This record gives sequence, structure tokens and C-alpha cells, in this order.
Amino acid sequence: MDSLILKIIFLVFFVLTGIIRKPYQREIKENTIIDNRKTPLENGLLAFVLLGMFVLPLIYIVTPLFNFANYFLPVWANVLGILMFAIALYLFWRSHHDLGKNWSPTLQVRKDHALITNGIYRSIRHPMYTSLWLWAMAQALLLTNWIAGLSGIITFGFLYFLRVGNEEKMMIEQFGEQYQAYRQRTKRLVPFIF
Repeated sequence: MDSLILKIIFLVFFVLTGIIRKPYQREIKENTIIDNRKTPLENGLLAFVLLGMFVLPLIYIVTPLFNFANYFLPVWANVLGILMFAIALYLFWRSHHDLGKNWSPTLQVRKDHALITNGIYRSIRHPMYTSLWLWAMAQALLLTNWIAGLSGIITFGFLYFLRVGNEEKMMIEQFGEQYQAYRQRTKRLVPFIF
């Protein structure tokens, strides 16, 4: 598939994620933080993800700077990337929708925070992470460049593996047995598998 078409498709999905998130960002500003576990490491990881999933892809899309690192994929791989990003967008939206005012971009507990176990959270504990993994993999299939394409997997991988354990610990401390029981009946990323 033509790289310009793939870049446009990626850019459309990219913009849609911003549109999905915007109303929830406004909503959480009104909700007081009661437990903030945002650390310098967390800030650094978020900046690293910003670089790998936003900055480097945008540089690749609008400039020829990384063209020396392009690679070729068959059309079926590009189509798979489109499907993965579409699923990622749905999970991204559904996660935000089901969490509502309980969503936070960092490790924080807010006033009146509730444990959400319905909707997509009925079967997946971290569907937002699932959506971001799918996004990162789709990025590699749509932006056929060793730098811009793989930067999402690398940067999000660091964030995920260094953060998810801390998030689970925070949830156990906040919700105790209720969260432990929830963990027993759900999978972390993919229903029936992980």
C-alpha cells in the first residue's frame, strides 16, 4: 500500500484518539486527587511514550527526515494494521466511556473513585493498555519505518512493564478484597488469555 495513504490513515486514527480523550480530560480536572503516585519516573515514562507514539510518528509523517529507515510490508500487513488500530480506537473509547470520572492518565486516585467492573472492564482489567498495545503494533504496520514504526512498541513497552505492577498495587491498596476478587475473575489484557 502507498506510504502516503498509510500515513494519512495513521494520522486520522491519531486525531480520533485525541477527540475521544478530550472530554474526559476536561471531566477529571473537576475531580479532586486524593492519592497521587506520580513520580519523576512516571513523568519520564509518559514523556518517553509521547516521543514514541506522537512526536516521532509526526516527524516521519510531515518530513523526509527518517526516510533512510523505511521498510516494505505486504498489503495484508497494512490492512491488519488498519484493523488493529480500529479495534484499538474502540477499546480506547470504551475504556474512557466506562471509567468516566474514574479515568486518570497517571497513577492517581480521585475523590469518589469507584472500582469499575462493568462494560469492557467485566472481562479485561486494563483495556486501555490493550488498546495502546494494539495502537503500537498498528503503528509498526502502518508507518513502515524502523524509527517511527517501532518507536511505539518500544516506548509503550517500557511504560507498561514499569507501571502496571504499581497500578495494580495502588488498586489493591484502594479497594482491597474487592479488587483481589476482581483480579481473580478477569484477565489483565486479553480475555481468556492474559
